[in-house]
Amino acid sequence: MDWLKKLPVVGPPLARLMLTHAWRSYERLDRVKWTRLAAAMTFVSFVALFPLLTVAAAIGAATLTGAQQRTLEGKIAQQFPGLGNELDIASLAQNAGAVSVIAGAVLLLTGVNWVAQVRDCLRAVWELADPDENPVLVRLKDAGILVGLGGAVLVTFAASAVASAAVGWVSRQAGLDEHGWGSVVLRVIAFVVAVLADFLVLLYVLTLLPGAEPPRRRLLVAALNGAVGFELLKLLLSGYIQGVAAKSMYGAFGVPVALLLWINFTCKLVLYCAAWTATGSKADPEPAGALRSGSGGAPGPAAASGG
Repeated sequence: MDWLKKLPVVGPPLARLMLTHAWRSYERLDRVKWTRLAAAMTFVSFVALFPLLTVAAAIGAATLTGAQQRTLEGKIAQQFPGLGNELDIASLAQNAGAVSVIAGAVLLLTGVNWVAQVRDCLRAVWELADPDENPVLVRLKDAGILVGLGGAVLVTFAASAVASAAVGWVSRQAGLDEHGWGSVVLRVIAFVVAVLADFLVLLYVLTLLPGAEPPRRRLLVAALNGAVGFELLKLLLSGYIQGVAAKSMYGAFGVPVALLLWINFTCKLVLYCAAWTATGSKADPEPAGALRSGSGGAPGPAAASGG
């Protein structure tokens, strides 16, 4: 793409852009075929989402009263034409134990596979060889990582939910206008709290999953950029579902498609953050991270299945 640098007006700015760490991180992604990696991560994430939602729905239905269950069924019927007539929240609540056990077992299997696939994709970004490890121990290790990551994600969602609820409560108690400066400041504070929680999760993902130790500064910058981007994607998804998909006669199709696209964008964001941590400075363009576990050998793409 050197010909872009020779363009009359935009050439010099593009030449400076191509010297930045952000551009060199993108070049790494292009070299390792990141669209294929993102597609593999999206597929396993979308598959793992269904048992997760089933477990959450069973536990949630068991905690609702009869009136709340009927109200929930009515809202689902309004937002998802044709689905509400087939959904029996009361029956789901009565069989919550069996449903949770079965869905939990499926979630464990799909979750361990998800960890393995994401790890392989992140290692491919680092251009690291596959480690020669005991497959049974690797699966047990992946299960531990899944539990730890699940706990971290629950903490982030709890922090985001508490912050949003606190903003609403303070706004009502103080009598603030919904579009006034006071409410805007409170929403910014809630956004910052959610970004901080996502930041901690990304520190976990960008180091433990690929088994690498990137320089601290690059890791912190990548995790912060990823956390801000993730929260913006969450706002985009919720705004689309509330404003378009849920009110459309095609909402039953629009919501899953929007969710699939959101997962894909999130996977690409995580891959870019990994590329940011794996890309060296201009003086040292090679990966600077060192493996935690024995996985020596010449660098090579650890491609995920389908990647």
